[in-house]
Amino acid sequence: MAFASFDSKRASAPMAEINMVPLIDVMLVLLVIFIVTAPLLTNAVKLDLPKVSSQVNELKPDKIEFGIDAAGQRYWNGEPLTRAEAVERFKAEGLKGQQPEIHLRADQNVAYRAVAETLADASKAGLTRVGFVSEPERN
Repeated sequence: MAFASFDSKRASAPMAEINMVPLIDVMLVLLVIFIVTAPLLTNAVKLDLPKVSSQVNELKPDKIEFGIDAAGQRYWNGEPLTRAEAVERFKAEGLKGQQPEIHLRADQNVAYRAVAETLADASKAGLTRVGFVSEPERN
């Protein structure tokens, strides 16, 4: 019995342990009920869906190779131009819907002023995707 005690000294005190067997039985019955009823709860409508294949149209942004040689001459994709012409081209590229990537190649002996002017001109035109191109050191 749940409240019985075989100890004669504490015969009047009830046993303080919980009988777990009925609780386990109830839990197992509930588990079986849920396992049986779970597949019945999914009501799917049978549809014959159309089959199409589509590919995502990813428009790759244009890439502008902007170079500055040691004398400070600027190049737009290999074509020499002045700073004023570069500013106009930057403005035209900034108005496009998708911004191009600017790959800035500057000679190691060029004055930093020419690089800073180029970055400022691109920033004023709204172009933010500027990357510096360098060559790795040879050991």
